[in-house]
Parts: sequence; C-alpha cells; structure tokens
Amino acid sequence: MRGSRRSLLPTALVAALVVVGLPATQARSQDQPYLIGRGISDVTGPAAENGMMGYSSFDQKTTGIHQRQRSRAYVVVDRATGKRVAYVNADLAMIFRAVQEAVLDRLRPRYGDLYTRENVLLSATHTHAGPGGYSHNLAYNLSILGLQPQTLNAIADGIAESVVEAHEDLAPGELSLGRGQLANASVNRSRTAFERNPATDKAHFPNAIDPTMTVLRFRRGGEDVGAISWFATHNTSMTNRNTLISPDNKGYASYQWEHDDEGVRYLDDRPGFVAAFPNTNAGDMSPNLNLRPGSGPTEDEVENTRIIGERQNRKAQEVFAGPQRAVTGGVDSRMRFVDMSRVAVAGRHTTDGRPGTTCSGVVGASTMAGSVEDGPALPGFSEGMQSPLKALFEPLNVEVPQWLRDCQYPKASLVPTGLVGATPDVLPLQVVRIGPLHLVAVPAEVTVVAGLRIRRAVAEGAGVPLEDVLVQGYANDYSQYVTTPEEYDLQQYEGGSTLFGRNTLPAYQQEFGALAESLRTGAPLDPGPTPGRPPFTGINLQTGVVFDDKPLGRSFGDVLTEPAAAHTRGQTATAVFVTGHPKNNLRRNGTFLEVQRLVDGRWTRHADDGDWSTRYRWQREGVANSTAAITWTIPADTPAGTYRIVHHGDWKSGWTGAITGFTGTSRSFTVG
Repeated sequence: MRGSRRSLLPTALVAALVVVGLPATQARSQDQPYLIGRGISDVTGPAAENGMMGYSSFDQKTTGIHQRQRSRAYVVVDRATGKRVAYVNADLAMIFRAVQEAVLDRLRPRYGDLYTRENVLLSATHTHAGPGGYSHNLAYNLSILGLQPQTLNAIADGIAESVVEAHEDLAPGELSLGRGQLANASVNRSRTAFERNPATDKAHFPNAIDPTMTVLRFRRGGEDVGAISWFATHNTSMTNRNTLISPDNKGYASYQWEHDDEGVRYLDDRPGFVAAFPNTNAGDMSPNLNLRPGSGPTEDEVENTRIIGERQNRKAQEVFAGPQRAVTGGVDSRMRFVDMSRVAVAGRHTTDGRPGTTCSGVVGASTMAGSVEDGPALPGFSEGMQSPLKALFEPLNVEVPQWLRDCQYPKASLVPTGLVGATPDVLPLQVVRIGPLHLVAVPAEVTVVAGLRIRRAVAEGAGVPLEDVLVQGYANDYSQYVTTPEEYDLQQYEGGSTLFGRNTLPAYQQEFGALAESLRTGAPLDPGPTPGRPPFTGINLQTGVVFDDKPLGRSFGDVLTEPAAAHTRGQTATAVFVTGHPKNNLRRNGTFLEVQRLVDGRWTRHADDGDWSTRYRWQREGVANSTAAITWTIPADTPAGTYRIVHHGDWKSGWTGAITGFTGTSRSFTVG
C-alpha cells in the first residue's frame, strides 16, 4: 500500500455522506457500527549524512537503509453521529509539534476542518535508528546539527499520505478488543527508582514491568484488515553504533505480520493488512533484557531486533485470534494546549496533599548520562548526580535562575531549556475515545507507575474501568520524561529528564482528568494558550549535496563488484555500484534497490530496501565520489532460480545543479 491513488466508489460515497453532514444513520448497520479505513506510507528521510534521532550522538549519522520507516494510519467514524478520529503510528523517534503542524497543513486544503488537532492523534514507535532534525526545538536538533527540512518534509508528507489513504479506504466495519500478557520483551531499566514507589502501585507490576498487550482488531465484511497492538517496551534494540535506517523491533513486528504473514508488498498499489505496534508507558521499559545496549536475549543487536519484534508480533496475533470483546459506543476526542511550566496542581494529586506547581523545563545533569542500559550519551556524567558539571554548556552562557533551581529540587539543574525555547513548555494534551477505549495522548515518555496514575485519573474522569484507558506515549509533541514524584527524587536518567519538576506527573493527572471529564459530560474546554514558534528554529549546520562525481572512465550505475555466479540459501549476495548521494532523491514509496527474479522470461521484483533480508550501504569516496553496496542475505524459503541486483540512484551535476536518475544492474546469479 502506498500513495493514495485508489478510488473505491462505494466507500467514497459513504464517506461523503458523513463529510457533508447528511444523516449517517440511514446507512447504519447494527453489526457494523463504524466506518473504518487504514493506510500506509513511507516516512524515510535522508539515507546518508543525516544525524540520527534518539541517542544524542554526534557521530551517529545515516549511512544507508536496513528497512524503511513507515506511517500507519487508521480512521474510525461513528456512523450514528459522524464523529471521527484519525490515529497514526509512525516509525519515528518522536512526534514533534513541527510534525503535527506540517501534517495538518497538508490535510487542510483537502479536507478543510474535517481533521484537526482535536481528532488527529499522531504517535511514534520511538525507534532511535532514523534520521533526525525534524523538530522546531533546538535541544532535539543539536546532535543532528540543526533542522533538516528534507527530513521534516519526508515525515509530514508520508504521515499525511497515510491519513489520506485511510480516509479513502473508509467502509463499514467493526472493531473488537483483546488483551494478553507478554513477559519476555521488556525489563525495567530503572529498578531502583521504581522501588521508591508505594507498594500499592508496585503491586500492579509484580516483575517491575507492564506486560499488558492490548490489541484493537479491525474487520470489514467478515475480513480482517488491520490491528493496533499496544505494548510497553523501548524501541531501542539497535544501539547508537548502528547507522542504517531501521524501524527497530516494533517496525519488525509490523513488517513480519504485514509482509511475511499477510503477504503485503509495500510497493504494490493495492490495499492490505495494516499492523501497528505503538508504545504505551515505556519510559522505564527496555528491550535489552541483559540491561546493556544491544544485549538480550543475544549479543547481536540485529538479531535482538528481530527476536523482540517477533515476540510482540506472535503475542499480538495470539490475542488477535483469541477471545475478543466487541467495541461499541461513540467516537470522540478532546484536546487542549497546557502551559506545563505553570500548572497550579491541586493537593488531591500531590504526594503530600498540599497544592503545588510545575516549573519551566530544565534538563538535569543525569540526563546527560543517558540511559546506560539502552545508550549512554555524554561522558563525564552519571545517573543520580546531585551537582551539575557545566563545562560542556559554558558556550551557551545560560544560567539556571535560583528560583528555578529551587522549584526543580532535588534536580541538579543544568540548562533551562524551557526558558530559552530549546524544549517546549506549552504542550498539546489529548484524550481520544473509540467506544470504551480511551487513549491518553501524552507528549512524553511515561514510566509504568506514572502511566498507572494517569490512567487512574482518566478512568475516574471518564467514568470507565481502568483497563479501558491506555497511555499513548510519544504523541503530538515531545517533552522528554514523566516520572512519579518518588522516582523523580532519585534523579536517575528518567527523573533528570522529567522537565517540569517534581509535580510534572500530578499536573498531567489533573489536566488529563479534566479532559476525560469533558469527554464524558460534553462540557466545553478552554483551548489553552496557542504555542508560538521557538527561537533558533532554522539553524542548520549540515551541508547539503554540492555535486556528485565518478571515477575516470566510469558511469553512474556501473558495477564495481559483482555477486558470485551461484549462491545457496543463507549466503549473502553482494553488488557494489558507482552512485550519487541519496539526498538527491529520497525515493519515498520507492526503493534504492531491487532483488529481481527471472520468472517466465521476465525480471520481477523479489525484494527491495524495505525488506529485512536486504541492506543498502552508502559510502563517500574522496570528495564527491560515492559507492552503494547492496547485500541480500538469501532467506531459507527463497525459490530456486535466477536473480540479479538492481540499484536505483540519482546524481547531481556540479555545473547545472540538475539531478538525473540512473539504474545499474548486476550480472545474474543462481540460487539453489
């Protein structure tokens, strides 16, 4: 599935009735109470020389693609009222407000006010293996050397395309919910902080993890068409040593269900099963089961990515095929902006029963240490630090005011990122209802106990059972972590990264509870302060492509290294090509490579750069020359036959600046 070129006349007519406000109940069916649609598109940014988002490593820049990143969208319309929500889960590190604004800007000319901040929920899987530089806040672009417009546009275009595709796909359908337990895909990476919480909270998580897998099943006309499977684990099986674009373990889970199990071919222009694997309250949940980067269950980070992804997929499919509860009831949403730097928190939400307040965002010293279990950041810092080391930040000449230090106590306050606009203070808070299911869109990473308390507040406000409330982390914007006050006091990495002080979580409990109550009663809400554009938005120190060159006597697309004449399954076929810079053309919804198979005298695409079995590696040679090394590790179920490797690329002229596409083809080889 890609683009949005399909036109299904019957579904388009039904959707149009809802859009123009005609009585949707005329077409309502008791057993198909919703219109549902699903879509997929490509959000992969520059595959070379773009800083990667997540680990804050200046040395981690893209050098190719293992698997492409994708956006998965679902639109659900209540046929009784015409109300709708669009839910998106994308293979990204975070969603930033820059992305939210850009996506809505792309949808508005097509749909007017049909899709807005209130009813569109954008979420990220939290992969740390994708291109960065798509925030308007300086702190999240620093290691990427600034805003990368090409990355931001690729993400916004792809997400918008997936929503359009889901909208065009709308047809009568039904939803159901299932739940299960997955105990071998996460571990608590901040156990000492977790243990500071009250016994009543810890009792919900006997092994200090949140094992719950919640699966929302989509059916139309008796056919399964999609699933959303929420599970809390960091999408960080790939370490900060990796430089190939990867959707990580959650992306592999989606790929395995869609591609391997359901036969979806992403470059084919036809509908298919859409399986999203979003995160919930994963703030202290690591997939690195041995509590070391790239370690657990094996010592191979790529194999771990596959195993942890497969475990999520297999459990999700077990829940999907098991006992299900039919989803009934309305569709609705509430969203408002909240200035998290100045929330007056009522005593019923604080730990001491007294009114409290939040503070403007501050990064603590332990934030600079990173999470040693998933990926340490800057040297010289350690978790639990009580006094800041400022040497690395002296060039910024930014002092944390004493009043702010006092408010953030006991944090070793390092940089007042909120005061200078490097991180956002004003954030979008949203609750989305699909029948009984309430999704709490938190613009942050939430620990399991913090998530439990937010869920309780929303369940109380909405008047629903706790199990019908899920935290959807990494949603609509990003503001680092949310820990409990007890966890905050220890100032581990997650506590040092809780920007708005000790009362951050109580403020979220209060504000999300109010949103849920509004959703239940229908009472209007103040939309809150409209956030402005932060300073330093346009800074970009990353050079672009000046021109491409090639060795004397060579042409772009020439093969420098040919694959062997014959391979067996399990071996790796390799071809190296003269190429241009991949920034010349991202080839979104396309591919830099094809493994082609000869079938009945015709070469047909067998694999591409979205597949697990392929790798596309770009390398600069000298000033302007570059090579593309394409590898295909031949799967065990590959049919015997004749194959070849094809490279699609583009080169930029140093004289005219024109960009020209080319294709290179290896010699054929046999697999048997």
